[in-house]
Amino acid sequence: MSRFLHPPKNDVRDIVERGLAEDLHPFGDLSATLLPEGAEAIAQFRVRESGRLAGTACAAETFRQVDDTIAMQWLAGEGDAVEPGQVIATVEGSLESILIAERTALNLLCHLSGIATRVSKFVAAADGGCRVWDTRKTLPGLRSLQKAAVRAGGGLNHRGNLSDWIMLKDNHLMGMSITEGVALARERWPGRTVHVECDRQEQVLEGLAAGADALLLDNMSPDEIRACVLLVDEHVGDQSRRPLVEASGGISLETIGAYAQTGVDLVSSSSFIMSATVLDIGLDIETR
Repeated sequence: MSRFLHPPKNDVRDIVERGLAEDLHPFGDLSATLLPEGAEAIAQFRVRESGRLAGTACAAETFRQVDDTIAMQWLAGEGDAVEPGQVIATVEGSLESILIAERTALNLLCHLSGIATRVSKFVAAADGGCRVWDTRKTLPGLRSLQKAAVRAGGGLNHRGNLSDWIMLKDNHLMGMSITEGVALARERWPGRTVHVECDRQEQVLEGLAAGADALLLDNMSPDEIRACVLLVDEHVGDQSRRPLVEASGGISLETIGAYAQTGVDLVSSSSFIMSATVLDIGLDIETR
């Protein structure tokens, strides 16, 4: 399970390396040069509010890149629920190294834990009625980390990029019909998922007839979506194959419960990532 929750190691290494370079170029940590030679410390990562933990691999990689003699011990794991005052990790070793790594480690840990925390609230509000997944609205360069944080919060990932599968949105359909788009996708990219955005029932029916693998019901009310799900079920009948049905647009903590009860398989929202606030985590340091 832990491998599923963590981002790819190469991405973690690269992003941490760039984060440290941003903090240390060109002359290093000038303040740290004032510390007594050989000073050592032990520090605790302490959570200051309730939430869900994510970004542990990034924090660990930060200390490893700064000083691989730093000893780090995790007392909580990726995806764990955490409470105020809880110590989630300790680090021990060079005070200079701990101070150099502190901000980069906390920036990533707090940001990614904030995403996981927000996602966990949506998952709880859906109450098992459907699953939740994210969108491609991520910060450039951080997508794999942010999508991993979504998984740590109990959510799932939509397509990772434009090469994952074919998604025919309204702007793609300005020059062709849904039927034409699905047929052309099947011809040029066999084996790829074909996902069609629909904002009215006529498009749902056309997508079904064209054989789309998934239907995105966009900016509809729960009642409208419930009617579209009924159309899907009537079209499928006793067939084993049913396209995935996704609701998107207007999904919030206040509304997701209603959408989850419409019969859709998934709801998506960009707010999981774009509207997430950081989880407040601090590093308490004691010198030895």
